[in-house]
Amino acid sequence: MLQEPDRIDLRSHVPYYLQLIDLLKGKIKRKVWQPGEQIPGEPDLCTEYGISRTVVRQALRELELEGLIVRKKGKGTFVAEPKISESLAQKLTGFYQDMVERGLKPVTSVLRQEVHPASEKVAKHLQIPAGTPVIDIERLRFIDDVPIQLVTTYIPFDMCPRLMDIDLTNRSLYEFLEKECGLFIARGRRFIEAVTATDAEARLLKVERGAPLVMLDSISFLESGKPVEYYHALHRGDRTRFEVELVRYREPHPTSEPPVLEANDLPGGQGFVR
Repeated sequence: MLQEPDRIDLRSHVPYYLQLIDLLKGKIKRKVWQPGEQIPGEPDLCTEYGISRTVVRQALRELELEGLIVRKKGKGTFVAEPKISESLAQKLTGFYQDMVERGLKPVTSVLRQEVHPASEKVAKHLQIPAGTPVIDIERLRFIDDVPIQLVTTYIPFDMCPRLMDIDLTNRSLYEFLEKECGLFIARGRRFIEAVTATDAEARLLKVERGAPLVMLDSISFLESGKPVEYYHALHRGDRTRFEVELVRYREPHPTSEPPVLEANDLPGGQGFVR
């Protein structure tokens, strides 16, 4: 198949900026420009395609909104790194298991694994008295050496004391809880919110301060309904997207006809009979 010429058709009725979007998307798709690579600046694109700067800016703005490019002030425009799809918003799996199922190899750096008295917030989520000992685990998760998620997990100490002695560097927390502690997570409640990175979060996740993050707060429950885990996770907004599958069920339709009323069933014994 012949490849379309890499130029703007000035005689076409298709707006120039839409043509430019298609051309630039083609280069990204064909890996002419690699993820993370800087693309030509606005003046160069104007010269290359023989169009105005207004057209170029409109096309780049659309590509940025689609998440295909990243524009860094004072540095230029770069091809966006591909986002990692996660299904944690709809499935009762942990980050480690979710990534393994997608054929990726997650690596974990355990930043903290300690026992602390539960704060008011943590105690409320876990439905325990404030000050109750909880295991506090902070982990930084990587994919291909890139930090993707910063998560802090709280579990009541008396539910699984052995957790304090386990190395979670390359192990699923949920797998350990189920197989070693007999704690099967049956359901969960998760909250998603857009936030910005603080100085400390930005330093760990290798993003700029104020960069967009996706916050995922989760409470996990046993089959008995007792909370077993509360976690607070921050995902890089530039590298993460959540998948949610929605299902619509049909409303039940009446399977039988309305009952037929006889004349003597109606008030006064009068009416239509079918």
